[in-house]
Amino acid sequence: MHNTRVATFQKSAKVFFQMLFWVPVAGFSLLLIYNTVPYFTFEKDFSFIEERELLFKSNLYYTCFYIHIAAGALCIGTALIQFSRYILKKSKGIHRFSGKVYVFVVLFLGAPTGLYMSFFAKGSFLERALFMFMAGWWFITTLYGLITIHKRNVIAHKIWMMRSYAMAMTAVTFRVYHIIFYLLDWNHLENYELSLWISVVGNMLFAEWIIWRQSKNYLKSFIK
Repeated sequence: MHNTRVATFQKSAKVFFQMLFWVPVAGFSLLLIYNTVPYFTFEKDFSFIEERELLFKSNLYYTCFYIHIAAGALCIGTALIQFSRYILKKSKGIHRFSGKVYVFVVLFLGAPTGLYMSFFAKGSFLERALFMFMAGWWFITTLYGLITIHKRNVIAHKIWMMRSYAMAMTAVTFRVYHIIFYLLDWNHLENYELSLWISVVGNMLFAEWIIWRQSKNYLKSFIK
C-alpha cells in the first residue's frame, strides 16, 4: 500500500512538473505566432522593419524576412504537436505529418533564410556569427533528426529533434528575456545582445540537460 501511494505521488508530481514546463512554453509559443500574424498585413510601421528600412528595399531581404517569420511560426506550432505524448500515442499519422512539415520548413525555408539574414543582423560581429551558428545548428540537428528516424533509431531521433526544437524556441525565449531586461531598464542594445546570448546558450544547455536526464532514466529502467 505504501509503495502504491509513493508511486502515485511520484506520477502526480511528474505530471505537475511537466505541466509547469509545457503550459508556459505553449502559451508563449502561441503568443509569438499571434504576434507574427500582423506582419502579413505587409504594413511598414513595425519597429523591426523601420530599423532596417534600407535592407527592406532589397527584394531578396524582403522576401527572406517574410518567409523566415512564416517558417518560424509554422515550426513552433508543429513542434508543439511533435512533443505531445497524447498525439503520439493516439495518432502517429499526425505526428509523422507534422514532423515532415517541420523538417521541410526548417531545411528549405527557415534555416536558409535565417542564414542569409544573419549577415545583416543587429549588433557586433559576434552577434552576427551567433545568428549564423543558430541557422547552421538548426539545419544540422533537424537533418540528423530526419536521418536517424529513417534508420529507425527512435532514441537518436528524439535527441536530435530536442536539439532542433531548442534552436526553434530561441525566437520565444529571446523575447521573454528581452521583456525582463526591458522592465529592469537595461540599455536597448545591451538588452538585445544579452537576451540573444542567454537564449541561445541557455536553450542548448537546457536541451542537453533534458537529454542527460532522460538517458539516465532510460538506463535505470533498462537495468531493472
